[in-house]
Amino acid sequence: MKASLKGRYANEKNTAGATLVVNAGDVKLRASMSDATFVDGPSLNGLTLAVEKPGFFIVDYDVPKKDFRFQFMNTVRVAEMPLKLTYSHSRGDNRTAVEGAFMFDSANTVSANYVLGTRNCKLKYSYVHGGDTTFEQCYDWGKMAWDFAISRRVYDDVFKATYQTSNSDLAFEWSRNSKFNGTFKISAYMNLAEESKNPKIIAESSWDLEI
Repeated sequence: MKASLKGRYANEKNTAGATLVVNAGDVKLRASMSDATFVDGPSLNGLTLAVEKPGFFIVDYDVPKKDFRFQFMNTVRVAEMPLKLTYSHSRGDNRTAVEGAFMFDSANTVSANYVLGTRNCKLKYSYVHGGDTTFEQCYDWGKMAWDFAISRRVYDDVFKATYQTSNSDLAFEWSRNSKFNGTFKISAYMNLAEESKNPKIIAESSWDLEI
């Protein structure tokens, strides 16, 4: 059994959560809890149960909302190149999305995401340079706008900058994934259209434990 503890610290609110994972053959059973589960005594608030077979399907059940979410994944080969397909459906808001990612080679990937019955369609191109620097550009048909991102890995650290042209949001992230010290991410967000431009700082950390 594996346990994961997570904390999130923001300017206006701090939150915490925990996840328990049990391996049952090639299927994983997962229970996720937020701080709402324990505030004012144990409750079902913030509790999610899931069954997952990595690379094939995930079924989530939001206990307090009594809502199911299904996700199915598959990979096929087109001209000897992998095409990853994902289908997801949330019963509560009746939302269905399909996604495909076509990897031309180790450096170039084109992906698309579409929410059925809406104008929410995104097309993204990703290019990996030298194995450690990634450039991404994404066009959102729903917003009729571009998003851009660049990230670079330096040993265990990843530095990332993103910019959304639709709302002039600029973000910077620093994350680290360590087997010994856990995982953390520090993010700073600001809106360049605002006069104050005061950044919103968020720090997230998690620790994985074997039980």
